[in-house]
Amino acid sequence: MTGYNYLMIHAILFDLGDTLMHPAADWPPVLDRADRAVVDVLCRNGLGLDYDRFHQEFITRLQQYYTKRDSQQIETSISTVLSTLLQEKGFNNLPPALLRAALDARYRVSQSNWNLVDDAHQTLATLRANGLKLGIVSNAGDNKDVFQLVDKFGIALYFDFILTSASCGRRKPHPRIFEIALTHWNYPPNQVAMVGDRLDTDIAGANQIGIFSIWYTRYAKKPTKIKPEPRAQITQLTEISNTIQAL
Repeated sequence: MTGYNYLMIHAILFDLGDTLMHPAADWPPVLDRADRAVVDVLCRNGLGLDYDRFHQEFITRLQQYYTKRDSQQIETSISTVLSTLLQEKGFNNLPPALLRAALDARYRVSQSNWNLVDDAHQTLATLRANGLKLGIVSNAGDNKDVFQLVDKFGIALYFDFILTSASCGRRKPHPRIFEIALTHWNYPPNQVAMVGDRLDTDIAGANQIGIFSIWYTRYAKKPTKIKPEPRAQITQLTEISNTIQAL
């Protein structure tokens, strides 16, 4: 962070989950229904799967995928996880439309558990009216899922771009995903802010390349010791304007 002089912020990057939207219910039972929806579609389309066994194998593979991607900051996709598992079971050359239908069923369940944060529209409209550029940088295993959520909540009009880890292959806090985001604007890192709930991804990633980090704590899992240190901290999205103006 040494050497970065934050004189003016011209653009803001937003995390999506637990920042612009938050879950209505605890995730474990929702995700169980979502994963079962995948198996339902495959079985209805004639794949001779042992339902319970495949469901458990899919969950195990997802957990392995989550662990690996978090440690390596590399994103493949949940589609790759599913297709690889099916290939190992002898289901080669399945129609891409079938795999997509199974994933769409999964995300219809998970998307129903997300609600837009109550002050999101007001905040985003105000920031745009004040001349700020806005973008989304989201860690996500499925690119289509993120775009559907943004469309569902009617917030796409506020953003110049939406960048997912599934589309670029790198997860926050990897610097590459932030560097790709910055290519959409002609601003250096010290003229851009990042708003997110995760210290280990949003804040750490922004800090390491000199983006002004704003930790949004309303839905954040708060550690006993704050590390890394955000440049600013807010509990409501509506506080962003004053935080930026104070610079």
